[in-house]
Amino acid sequence: MIHVLAEIRTRPGERDNFIDDLRSLEPEVRAERGCIEYGGAIDVATSIAVQAPSRENVVMVIEKWDDEAALAAHLDAPHMHAHRARVKPFVEEVIIHVLRNSS
Repeated sequence: MIHVLAEIRTRPGERDNFIDDLRSLEPEVRAERGCIEYGGAIDVATSIAVQAPSRENVVMVIEKWDDEAALAAHLDAPHMHAHRARVKPFVEEVIIHVLRNSS
């Protein structure tokens, strides 16, 4: 299994537009072969001292996939190409981390 943390930095004031599109996409992605988990999350301000400051224009997409082949197929799926085209006006930067368990 591999984990993906996709940090989506939106243009100021565009985060909600990105989230609306992401929500409509999630059921299609979850139905893909090899998808274990897929969903968006945003920062929550807490009193936890070691927490980084809250970021207003960031959406984290948290994913788990069976393997790299499933992730590669996901990235090339027609609905993902369409999603990227729809949200392009809202997105400033995308940083993707692909990880595996450390043990």
